[in-house]
Amino acid sequence: MIFESISTSNHEEVVYCHNKDAGLKAIIAIHNTVLGPALGGTRMWPYASEEEALKDVLRLSRGMTYKAAVSGLNLGGGKAVIWGDPNKDKSEALFRAFGRFVNSLGGRYITAEDVGIDVNDMEYVLRETDYVTGVHQVHGGSGDPSPFTAFGTLQGLMAALQVKFGDEDVGKYAYAVQGVGHVGMEFVKLLRERGAKVFVTDINKDAVQRAVDEFGCEAVALDDIYDVDCDVYSPTALGGTLNEKTLPRLKCKVICGAANNQLANDQMGVEVAAKGILYAPDYAVNAGGLMNVSLEIDGYNRERAMRMMRTIYYNLGRIFEIAKRDGIPTNQAADRMAEERINAIGKLRLPHLGAAAPRFQGRRGS
Repeated sequence: MIFESISTSNHEEVVYCHNKDAGLKAIIAIHNTVLGPALGGTRMWPYASEEEALKDVLRLSRGMTYKAAVSGLNLGGGKAVIWGDPNKDKSEALFRAFGRFVNSLGGRYITAEDVGIDVNDMEYVLRETDYVTGVHQVHGGSGDPSPFTAFGTLQGLMAALQVKFGDEDVGKYAYAVQGVGHVGMEFVKLLRERGAKVFVTDINKDAVQRAVDEFGCEAVALDDIYDVDCDVYSPTALGGTLNEKTLPRLKCKVICGAANNQLANDQMGVEVAAKGILYAPDYAVNAGGLMNVSLEIDGYNRERAMRMMRTIYYNLGRIFEIAKRDGIPTNQAADRMAEERINAIGKLRLPHLGAAAPRFQGRRGS
């Protein structure tokens, strides 16, 4: 089953990591390293089964390949998942054991934060390996990538507004934001600073209340977010929310958010376009976090990171141009743009086999 799965998705390597004493069960998936080492976050989630965990890590790692490629980064795609409950199963031993597995790959995979993981967890991983990004500033890192992901999402939003409405005045429009976690809350803050009307929902009622109290948002029930009369639907939680059941309910003209894998399947991109909605492809929009942590590899600079985020606007513009030129949905245009770059560079380079020179300049380990 595993070889069949990775053959279908063209993965280079899948590593199962187990340490009974630390309670570690993890999977690291390296999808493609033609452009450079595979960089992607680690997700901790209480999966229902091993099959579910494998499916998730394969899907997410492939997405990272396309995200790095379309963003113009010299990085490949990888991802890791830790099978466990982030509210109950975290420990120093678990993350240090995981860090040793990451280190054993010799730089082919570089990890970072994802769902269920925070900068404090990365501190433990850093004790066992240099191949980790998103660490605290005291270690020469960039810290929490959420504000950068949100700022990058704003750049993608402005590009979409320009194409759909002919302007970039974020404050003129109404937004339905699904998910107000770390990234979602930062995104809501940016929208409200520009005077936008914002509706929010989340499984975390405290987070919703914070969005209402601190930023003046309007709360709606979880399932009602699809029925909100808005200009932009912004998925910023988990993926798959654009499906056959939810799409007919949407009243928006633009879909632009920070969540990964927003389309339940590729066909949904066709359906979204047929409905007259402009879809801003997720992995191009939410690349700000990846761009930010990627700078840690050669020495972090915040000013350079902010300049890098602004390229998301131009990347989205290019995707919309390809979609119009070739008469294809925007999700297919994004894939085409990424694949063309991978194929072109692939003629010049072999897969990345590990660190060839010292990296992570200025890094101060624990």
